[in-house]
Amino acid sequence: MVKVAIFHEGNNKKTHDNQLLKLLLENLALDVNKVKFIGMGNKSEFFKIDNNNYKELKLDIKRNAISKILFVIDADYIETNAKYGGFDNTLEEIIAIRKELNIYEISDVFITCDLDTKEGYLESLILSTIPVEQQECIETFLECNDFKSKENHKAILNQIYKTAYPNAPFDFSHQNFNELKQKLKNLFKEEK
Repeated sequence: MVKVAIFHEGNNKKTHDNQLLKLLLENLALDVNKVKFIGMGNKSEFFKIDNNNYKELKLDIKRNAISKILFVIDADYIETNAKYGGFDNTLEEIIAIRKELNIYEISDVFITCDLDTKEGYLESLILSTIPVEQQECIETFLECNDFKSKENHKAILNQIYKTAYPNAPFDFSHQNFNELKQKLKNLFKEEK
């Protein structure tokens, strides 16, 4: 029976977010089949207390189908969203929702971003795990093409990474994955 829920951006199908999480769970030898992945769609959906996913979560908790929860959410940028953008704003808002849902004690959060700037999204985290020289090449390419749309930027960044590193999609040994790995391991720890 599923006891762990992971809320992420995108949908429940194969998205960049849940693909990375599933690969990381496998890398950690954690049973991906014991996880209920819940795609929230856009980031703003995380902050809607009446979201249907939260209603279903409350029922799952009540019937003991879910005992631990992890929210994986992009930091994004303050410039594009003054309320929910940036690491600190995202953290503040997701803590408030966890408290309002009365799940704070059984839930945790990981904010995907470039760990140095505390801004960005999943692709920023992934980019931060490759050598600096390759990071600079990718950033130069993105700057000279002047992609305006966030979705285009994310999709192109993801495709560049997949093309450049087809045989080793993610360096899970990189220190920038350590916090996320620990949070995933904590989901599977037995309560004492």
